[in-house]
Amino acid sequence: MIVITTPTGRIGSQVLHSLLDAGDGVGAIRVIARDPARLSPRVRERVEVVRGSHADPDVVAKACEGADRVFWLVPPTPGADSVEGHFRDFTEPLCEAIERQGIERVVAVSTLGRGIAKNAGQISASLAMDERIAATGVHYRALCPPFLMENLLGQAEAIRSQGVFFLARTADRVLRTCATRDIAATGARLLIDGSWTGQGDVPLVGPDVLTPEGMARVLTEVVERPVRAQQIPVAEYKATMMRAGATEAWAQGLADMTEALNDQDFYGADVPSTPETAPTPFRQWCEEVLKPAVLA
Repeated sequence: MIVITTPTGRIGSQVLHSLLDAGDGVGAIRVIARDPARLSPRVRERVEVVRGSHADPDVVAKACEGADRVFWLVPPTPGADSVEGHFRDFTEPLCEAIERQGIERVVAVSTLGRGIAKNAGQISASLAMDERIAATGVHYRALCPPFLMENLLGQAEAIRSQGVFFLARTADRVLRTCATRDIAATGARLLIDGSWTGQGDVPLVGPDVLTPEGMARVLTEVVERPVRAQQIPVAEYKATMMRAGATEAWAQGLADMTEALNDQDFYGADVPSTPETAPTPFRQWCEEVLKPAVLA
């Protein structure tokens, strides 16, 4: 039995559909969903659904009954009062289930930066999640991508109307990227494969070595209109997040994360690509995913 969290999210839904596409040999699948109505008819027909939040110990215990594998992702929640508390509130119910219910393997979405990232907001909280799960002794793989290409989808309107996208990253420094499709594909492979043991990170670093300026040049060619990258100050980034509804704590975490990325550069040029886990080039992703959103 495989338990899938965030089955309607960008990554979790792709993991789920990859497992369904793999056929009956995968075994039974159970999902934890706050709103089961958001699941497609295909999913509802083929999986067992436990309604609720995977921050709820009772929900996680029910979902993990008889299960041996879990796909884990802590959802970003801009309304959280504490970044560390948010990750801890989700992680503890999982760890209780591992220790009490015999979960054998966990595959979770984490981040690059282990041993490097310091005072890095959501990144530090994610790495602390890994350490807590690993401490249970479960066989564990942490999926570790850098900047997600899909982060640019929220700026499709700005690209369309203004010819610009905004990043707090220094415009002339490399920002390594990854497509969520590659995270999901790697996660699904690990969930299907019952042979791996122990604990470890799985880096997912795309093939490109692009600065934001380089990303803008690719976008210009793909959407056939001028596009530029504009750096925004970290303080302005924090204020923008709060205007969009984030709590001060969540926005400060994002600001801390951005400053750490710029100062400690663990998403930078020195990070090697991992074509076996993250093969999607930025140009291909722009053509297949971002361009339709910009031109919609």
